Amino acid sequence: MVPNGWKLTSLGDISSKIQTGPFGSQLHAHEYTDEGIPVLMPKDLIDGRADINSAAKIPETRADDLVKHKLKKGDILFSRRGDVARFGLITEESEGALCGTGCLKASISKENSALFLSYFLQKSTVRKWLEQNAVGQTMLNLNTTILSELPIMVASSKQEQQKIAKILSTWDKAISTTERLIENSTQQKSALMQQLLTGKKRLLDESGKRFEGEWEEVKLGEISHITTGNSNREDSSLTGKYAFFDRSIDVRTSGIFLFDAEAVIVGGEGQDFVPKYFEGKFDLHQRTYAIMDFKNAYGKFLFYYIGYYRYYFLSQAVGSTVKSLRLPMFQKMPIKLPSVKEQQKIATVLTNADKEIELLEQQLADLQQEKKALMQVLLTGKKRVVVDGES
Repeated sequence: MVPNGWKLTSLGDISSKIQTGPFGSQLHAHEYTDEGIPVLMPKDLIDGRADINSAAKIPETRADDLVKHKLKKGDILFSRRGDVARFGLITEESEGALCGTGCLKASISKENSALFLSYFLQKSTVRKWLEQNAVGQTMLNLNTTILSELPIMVASSKQEQQKIAKILSTWDKAISTTERLIENSTQQKSALMQQLLTGKKRLLDESGKRFEGEWEEVKLGEISHITTGNSNREDSSLTGKYAFFDRSIDVRTSGIFLFDAEAVIVGGEGQDFVPKYFEGKFDLHQRTYAIMDFKNAYGKFLFYYIGYYRYYFLSQAVGSTVKSLRLPMFQKMPIKLPSVKEQQKIATVLTNADKEIELLEQQLADLQQEKKALMQVLLTGKKRVVVDGES
């Protein structure tokens, strides 16, 4: 149903021109250089924007020969093949770049808001239409005729389109800010791990003095009990990010479980061997290892230590196709331990860093969900906005 005042149209009707990028015969791979004018390809269309930083470049003199492919602010670039739902809005940052081979350029008419359209193109119904109407068996392809027929529903006026786009842009800015905060916090945690888990930085003890003393080198098998799962269990065919099963919230009436402990869980096959810290009842799948029953060691510290030094496991893994680990590899892993109190302090600092990242990730998920909900009502006209001058 089309809301009052809105119009169901097509991309071709609201574009002044839709054209394909230069053919391979017009622009050759050997002409690309490290500096010059960016040439945007499908790979450079990321999250609805055009990334000139990742784009190949050609000399300015060569770009003059391709002036009809020069991009202006408000143009929208589409992937012509492969993931045909990829697109990128040309902004001030990407203006002046060239539409590359493998792309289609739509120049949006002045009567419509290109930013509004860029949000409309994010709808799942748009992706579905493009994929269903593209041609090609091995690889999907678009052409100017197909793209021109893409159904578009536009708000009653450019002013209403701009108001809707402005609202959604506010959420995008908040999402972008939160993503940067997550990236910064993740980098800060990595720096902390590098300093704390190598002993380069010593924390303060309860008296306010820095911890002192050499760290003791031991083998992982000397300070813990390490075991693996059984391939004969009925549910051994189940898989997950970590091939173990949490029975703490098990709804089965049998209540059968193998372990009830604090443990560091490491998948031993076909993974990056990223550990998981766990407390509770659990079962283990075959070639999934549980490190527990710690002696003179703090479990959460070992979790971070094993995660930081997991390249040791990567270097020890065997197999050409699927990398896997064996129990002796875990038992022989060298570990350097400070006192248990210092281990606890280090684990607390890194746990707090994790909590900060988790909080930001939840905020990001909330913002993304809020934006999705807004798009559902604003881009369909179910909720109308007040345009300046309206009562």
